[in-house]
Amino acid sequence: MSDILLEGSRATLRVARIGAQARSWRVGEVELLWPGDPASWPDTSPILFPIVGWTRDGARVAGRRYDLGLHGFARELSFAVEAQSAGFARFVARDDDATRAVYPFGFMLAVEYRLSAETLEIALEVANFGAEAMPYACGLHPGFNWPTPRDGALVRFAEPERAEVPVIAPGGLFSDQTRPVPLIDRTLPLDDALLAREAVCFLNIASRALRFERGDGSALEMTLDDFPHVALWSRPPAPFLCLEAWTGFGDPVNFAGDLFEKPSMRILSPGAVARHGASFRYSAP
Repeated sequence: MSDILLEGSRATLRVARIGAQARSWRVGEVELLWPGDPASWPDTSPILFPIVGWTRDGARVAGRRYDLGLHGFARELSFAVEAQSAGFARFVARDDDATRAVYPFGFMLAVEYRLSAETLEIALEVANFGAEAMPYACGLHPGFNWPTPRDGALVRFAEPERAEVPVIAPGGLFSDQTRPVPLIDRTLPLDDALLAREAVCFLNIASRALRFERGDGSALEMTLDDFPHVALWSRPPAPFLCLEAWTGFGDPVNFAGDLFEKPSMRILSPGAVARHGASFRYSAP
């Protein structure tokens, strides 16, 4: 299936129908999205649903175990294009036999992209089409090119944040332990040592915006709407940084509950609809 191309003033966005995953975002001559590489990370900007992170030995609902993998299955879904204009597209996917085999709920997931000169807005819409309450989490996982020189790159938060993050245990599970990060006066310097160990996860952050200053004088600012958690992730020395926006996160170590009890899950009543959004604004050097 051919990709969908959006065009704004000076900008283009290319989105794949499988996964509704953005594959290219260009402002002028600058490509902002990581192109993907099977040797390091093959994705570019996956959508996370109906969970974020790993589960401990699968997900459980009403005493039954389901094989939900890392970040759910949205990246594998075939999306229909419900609406499209020059700078806007809405992609929609619904439950089917394959999704109900790993997540026993009737849902609709819509992904909306809106493109302007230097800004990309992404919104997720989740609807419960079933007759019972539905637990879910969702998120955005865009990987951005990290150009050289990398010296001087940093993330600047809009508000003061705690200078420690959870330690991620084997299997991607969240432990009760924390580790310090070099966050000083809302500024977090970036280097391979910080990112090589695991994702740097800021849970329940105060900031509604953060700015990735890329070291070459350019920057990407992420603004959040109803995403309480942010993660920074890379695979050094691959030249990308993911700015992730989450509603939920991975299972705690030794968690044995079901999806309704999993920390940070949202519970959507039958017929209800929820929206979560973020925007990304590019500043040239």
